[in-house]
Amino acid sequence: MKNIRIAWAGLIAVLSLLWWMADPLLPQGYEYFALRTVVINYTGIIGIGVMSVGMMLALRSVRLEPLLGGMDKAYRLHKWLGITGLVVSIIHWVWAQGTKWAVGWGWLAKPARGPHVEETVPILRFFQQQRGLAETIGEWAFYAAVVLIVLALVKRFPYRHFFRTHRLLAIVYLFLVFHSVVLVPPGYWGQPLGPVMALLMAGGSVGAVASLLRKVGYRRKAVGVIDELTHFKDNRVLKVGVQFKDRWPGHDAGQFAFITFDPHEGAHPFTISSGWQGDGRLFFLIKGIGDYTDRLPELLRVGDVVTVEGPYGRFAFGGGKSRQIWVAGGIGITPFIARMKALAVEPDGREVDLLYSTSAPDENFIARLRRDAEAAKVRLHVLVAAREGRLDVARICKTVPEWASADIWFCGPGGFGQALREGFTAKGLSPGDFHQELFAMR
Repeated sequence: MKNIRIAWAGLIAVLSLLWWMADPLLPQGYEYFALRTVVINYTGIIGIGVMSVGMMLALRSVRLEPLLGGMDKAYRLHKWLGITGLVVSIIHWVWAQGTKWAVGWGWLAKPARGPHVEETVPILRFFQQQRGLAETIGEWAFYAAVVLIVLALVKRFPYRHFFRTHRLLAIVYLFLVFHSVVLVPPGYWGQPLGPVMALLMAGGSVGAVASLLRKVGYRRKAVGVIDELTHFKDNRVLKVGVQFKDRWPGHDAGQFAFITFDPHEGAHPFTISSGWQGDGRLFFLIKGIGDYTDRLPELLRVGDVVTVEGPYGRFAFGGGKSRQIWVAGGIGITPFIARMKALAVEPDGREVDLLYSTSAPDENFIARLRRDAEAAKVRLHVLVAAREGRLDVARICKTVPEWASADIWFCGPGGFGQALREGFTAKGLSPGDFHQELFAMR
């Protein structure tokens, strides 16, 4: 979380500083229309800047993972930037359109315009001629962006519709780039802000075009066939085994992949639940927690062709401590299963306690989990929430008295993880020793 907070705040700070260098003087006396110009210019720069970075993050470049701590963190930053862009764009729109309405209603008197100055630079003269068109396009693109971003944030909006509508943001973004390029004050282009904004909008445009052409992650895709389906009905978990037809580069325990069972539904992210044995095979454990995943046991058949894109993520079980505590909530057990399978083949010498909290235990599933733990020499502690209560910091410390000498790896519901992070930090654990997968793409 620390890296993405720094990245978000750093981007806003850098864009603000560059804007201030390009347009340092606030209007004398804060006269309304002069102040309006300042606010519109500033919010325009911040809005298109954060949207550009968000669009580049959508390319799913693995080169960014070391900087942000994994693709799950990159998607969290992508979400934050989308929300920031939405809020800033609303402010931008209110100052632009609200003022026009106030003038029309007679609440404000529009100041007299000075003499028209014709631009002598051909490209700037062209931009000047397109201002009316750019303003109209920007207004309608704003309305479309608000609708699409809000739909993306509403988790009840079905994923299959989100998958289609979210791609439309790439078109909206390209219209906003045109709006921004035409309406940016000409003086900005000669300042350091100009080249930076040009690079950001160029990078964002590449991301938008790649999204529209469905080229995101295409070099990391492999085709496979489902060769195993096991349904654990008590906890609504489906095991899906995949045998690759294409070459798979391999993966580390804790990584995830985007898997497409149905092109109309789109790619869903799932943690890979198996260690890599070099045999061209892996499996996923998929919890029925939504309309689509609930129906997978009925929809999927052995022999179905699937596309797997990845691997992504840096939930890598590293660190310099000789003891680790793993905490899994519900389907958050999946990366730990993969790690146990890897440790069974290649032990790393660490002492490991795995605490698994479940509200829907399946005896067959838990029996397999115990076998994996025994093979990996991991101490497994299973807690059934309905019978034994919540798993919290106090219970973890009681179960593992040596917790202070361990680092903690958590995967599960976000609120559960946040409570544990805050609890252990309050007890003196270094924030860097608490590792959490932010496995939420929306």
